[in-house]
Amino acid sequence: MAKFFIKLFLLFYFLIPSKQIYAADHKFNSWLDDFKKFAISEGVSENTVNETLKNVKFLPKVIEYDRYQPEFYEDTLTYISKRTNNKKVKKGLMLYSQEKKLINKVESVFLVEKELLLALMGIETNFGKYLGKMDILSSLATLSFDKRRSAFFTNELLILLKLIDNKVIDKSILFGSWAGAFGNFQFMPSTIKSYAIDYNNNSNIELKEIEDSFASAANYIKKIGWQTNAPCFVKVELKQKIPIKYLNTSARKLKNKKKVKYFKKYLKFSENYSNYDNMVAAIITPDKDIIPGSNTLKPAYLVFNNYELILKWNRSLRFALAVCTLKDKFKNEI
Repeated sequence: MAKFFIKLFLLFYFLIPSKQIYAADHKFNSWLDDFKKFAISEGVSENTVNETLKNVKFLPKVIEYDRYQPEFYEDTLTYISKRTNNKKVKKGLMLYSQEKKLINKVESVFLVEKELLLALMGIETNFGKYLGKMDILSSLATLSFDKRRSAFFTNELLILLKLIDNKVIDKSILFGSWAGAFGNFQFMPSTIKSYAIDYNNNSNIELKEIEDSFASAANYIKKIGWQTNAPCFVKVELKQKIPIKYLNTSARKLKNKKKVKYFKKYLKFSENYSNYDNMVAAIITPDKDIIPGSNTLKPAYLVFNNYELILKWNRSLRFALAVCTLKDKFKNEI
């Protein structure tokens, strides 16, 4: 019975953000000792916990990165233009030329456009050039200890320990982004667990290699509902009379979705959107709550189901716009 209450306490301790739990003077090392007990209570072997976490450190830089992400300070047009420029397109086309047979096969097997896969890899890691050099275990521990999104990152760290314990992942190669993401497409541990695959059947999931990473990315986006050749978004101009309730400024959950034909009364040049009449869309104005002094109605976009699926990949309105924009640029070139 005592063990049950200890486990219950630890679950609340780590998975429910609380000001009472995280006192201002709480120390990382003390937190880590408690987390080790929690991980063992959740089924991770004591040996894995001790060996894997013995060199984990608090990384202040990770907290800085978490507070200052480009998704939260660059205006939309700047963010997109930086990540979808001609140099990025040329680099993606070069990769496609080198790996054409594999990428075409993955497209055929998973029914996910190669242009989307190239765009995701291009935005996430500049086609494998920027995989990140942070110690993922320390990054996840730091963010789990931090108050802002403790529940999410505690769960990710626990999943990662279980993957290591089950020999799905080799802890010695776990270097990636400050947020704990790994490989060419920056998979979080929960994504690795649910969607990563050993496509070349060599008994290892190698997300820094082309074969497994492309297939895993295609498997992920397909399984969450990607619709081949359906649009992501269309840029629009809004009339002043549009009710504020229809303007989405957060990526957490898009609200007040309607068929495009309903929204047309609020759109300038509404005749240009007749092809979308019966598609369900939301309206986003991504600068409004982030960029000081931004225009309430500009820029604005009608976004569709595929766009929302990219938000599941990364909860950023700008990220999803950039991926879809780069995807369309590849489509014009391949």
